[in-house]
Amino acid sequence: MYLTKIIYLTIAAFFFFGCVSNKKFNKMKEEQQGKYDALSKTNQDLNASLKSCNDKTNELTQANASLQNDNDNLKKQGELLKENNTTMLKQLEGLNVLTSTQAASIKESLQNIGAKDIYIMDLQKEMARKDSLNMALVMNLKGAIGDLDDKDINIKVDKGVVFIDISDKLLFTSGKYDIRKDAQVVLGKVATVLKAQPNIEFMVEGHTDNVKFNKPPLVDNWDLSVKRATAVVRVLQTKYGLDPTHITAAGRSEYDPVASNDTPEGKATNRRTRIVILPELDQFFKLLEPKK
Repeated sequence: MYLTKIIYLTIAAFFFFGCVSNKKFNKMKEEQQGKYDALSKTNQDLNASLKSCNDKTNELTQANASLQNDNDNLKKQGELLKENNTTMLKQLEGLNVLTSTQAASIKESLQNIGAKDIYIMDLQKEMARKDSLNMALVMNLKGAIGDLDDKDINIKVDKGVVFIDISDKLLFTSGKYDIRKDAQVVLGKVATVLKAQPNIEFMVEGHTDNVKFNKPPLVDNWDLSVKRATAVVRVLQTKYGLDPTHITAAGRSEYDPVASNDTPEGKATNRRTRIVILPELDQFFKLLEPKK
């Protein structure tokens, strides 16, 4: 009888300690799995950040290479013009048949040509500088906005002008011109970059598709496009403090499409708000003024 009790107690102790060990093992397993999942998430985030940095580095490298190529071409043109003028002046000095007055007149003409060539090169340099500033502005905007879907926001440079296209799906409810709360965050990021350049001027354009619109007090797409443009302007001015003297609001209705209105996808693309960074024409025209 005593031996039987001992056997039972031994078996009970074995099962008890076995259960405790299994619980500890399962708990340790869960803790290690949690640490592994956290490390995996951190690794994914780091890889995504590295890819974004590499993409931006590649864009900057390409832009720098293009600007360097333009600069090299300008230097070559300047050296060639200088050589041609020097050669012609030497030939002029050896022409005994010309009177001193004729020689002086031709020499002055050549000098004027050289001055005009330098003037043209100055214009080219100014245009190259403007292109580099636009590229820097685009990079800053993309960096500030982050990884938004390209279908909702698109930033580009076309013919020396920076365009920021924001889909109406992101900004407005269909047929409305009240800006969504989450869209105001996006406008705030754009405003931060624009505010860093206080002399910059820009236009906010409203665009629609060609579907007829008539919801009083708005009577057509002209009204809707203008209302949406002014709604964006008010947010940029009142909430984010941009100088209203540098802002223009405009409505383009359905008459400046970027895609065909024959498909739902094309209509969605055309329903957009565009922010146009206006070129500094006054500085360009100063270059065209005659030198005193």
